[in-house]
Amino acid sequence: MNRLAIILCIAVLSAGIGWGAYRAESTAEISLSRYVPAGPLLYVEAQDFASLLSDWNSSPEKRQWIQSSNYEVFSRSRLFLRLKGAGDQFAVAAGLPPDMDFLSQVAGDRSALALYDVGNLQFLYVTHLPSAKSVQTTLWQSRAKFEPRNAGGADFYLRRDSESKREVAFAVSGDYLLLATREDLLAGALQLISGSQDRTVEAEPWWSQSTASAAKPGDLRMVLNLEKLVPNGYFRTYWVQQNITDLSQYSAVVTDLFRSGREYREQRVLIRKKELERVAATEGAAAAGDVVRLVPADVGLYAATANPSSEQCFALLETKLLAPHLGAAPPSQMAPQVQLTSGEQGGASDLETRIDQPPVAHSAQESTPALKQLLDKAQVQAALEVQSTAREKAGVFVRMHTAVVLVSASDWNEKEVQSALTNFLEPALTASQLGLGWRQNSGYSELDGLWPLFVSAHGKYLLVNGDAALMESMLANFARSSNHKPADFLAGFNHQHERANFARFTNLIDRPGGAGSQIGNMEREPQFFSENMASLSRTLAAVAAERVEVHNEAGLVRETVTYEWSE
Repeated sequence: MNRLAIILCIAVLSAGIGWGAYRAESTAEISLSRYVPAGPLLYVEAQDFASLLSDWNSSPEKRQWIQSSNYEVFSRSRLFLRLKGAGDQFAVAAGLPPDMDFLSQVAGDRSALALYDVGNLQFLYVTHLPSAKSVQTTLWQSRAKFEPRNAGGADFYLRRDSESKREVAFAVSGDYLLLATREDLLAGALQLISGSQDRTVEAEPWWSQSTASAAKPGDLRMVLNLEKLVPNGYFRTYWVQQNITDLSQYSAVVTDLFRSGREYREQRVLIRKKELERVAATEGAAAAGDVVRLVPADVGLYAATANPSSEQCFALLETKLLAPHLGAAPPSQMAPQVQLTSGEQGGASDLETRIDQPPVAHSAQESTPALKQLLDKAQVQAALEVQSTAREKAGVFVRMHTAVVLVSASDWNEKEVQSALTNFLEPALTASQLGLGWRQNSGYSELDGLWPLFVSAHGKYLLVNGDAALMESMLANFARSSNHKPADFLAGFNHQHERANFARFTNLIDRPGGAGSQIGNMEREPQFFSENMASLSRTLAAVAAERVEVHNEAGLVRETVTYEWSE
């Protein structure tokens, strides 16, 4: 999952988009959203935009990202070029470039931005900026190039570019600076500030439902109207997460980012279009919260899921341990090879081919029912996946170690589990039961062949993994007490532990010939994993770890993502 909050900060701040916040009026804080006309697709707010912008500009992450392969790839992407084109059109219409100097001048403390059109980037920006600072901005000093207008008893200024049809309008109303790319948006905001009872974003259901379910706003708040955003062609094309199908079940989402010392916490609330008929069993959530105590402190990744189906458990065992793979291979882009039907000559490799019996079937399709039936009968309440990487002693290769824990409603029968596993493995490993016997160790059993597989039935807990040291470490954690509350999903990623191994592993995969990991020729496309993704990992090296917690309710989903910084 995702470093969504950090990537959002990088993308939004560098593109010059501001956020929304709360306005103090009398003794109560009043949100700037009451000055935003109805109809936005996205709303972002900040309690102190100027401070956030200053932190970003002075951060080592910005300096390193600008020099990274990741930024080099992004700067040539279609999204970046479209944003640059929109910025150029804004500069022509406004008569000044929307660069970082411009953004720093118009950045106040409490700020709000509402986006009304994704394709044309039509927005309204409102920020609390003392009038003495507003009149010192380049924008105000160039007002003679704009046409004067009036709305709500306040003056504002408008300028249009006849070629691109772009509009730029701005106004200073008391201690507020307003900027918009549509005349009607700015005029509507000024009328609302003057006390008009026109409809605002706060009156729209997607806004009221999501914000009412959320807690107190954080340093950053983003609210999205998913019913209008998800079908939008621009959103579907440029949405970084590529999870449109998952998002289609929600009508709105609000996410708050809280910054405190070495911890950033992102709290999300996703509003369902249709309420679930029933909430997931509480036993599963309790089991997911409890099983996390088995996770060793130095692993790279873990994920605990409440109430998984037997199909999900089967797929987890198959793809991670019994027949590791990532799923079906994509269609080949190569032309099919010619298959000779007569007159062909054999090679040396054909000496090992038997002609007196049919080829050995490597598919496990016929042996899956035994394992599948066992999982159906077990009524699994929670599933835990643990993964970690480690370098071999020679320091050349990086190996992945995986463990799966299934928590059942009743105790597991270890003999039945062993029989089901060997039944699954037999067609692909042996024709005579060689290597499929089990030998007993302290607290667990292991296959006596070359395939590394370790199993332990510990009451309601079934542990299956491919590394003895990992098995022993997890068994030792049974004595620990759980400090996690019940949850439908719990996950963690140890970036500090996995960062160097990821770069090493992907470097060997991307360049088996042994070429260096640095880009020597910037004209070529960087290798996606070992250069592009690894450079993003280096940029965010100070992010030591990430944790995710999800709770499902009848009409909404609550997610908490916590980022731990090492410095």
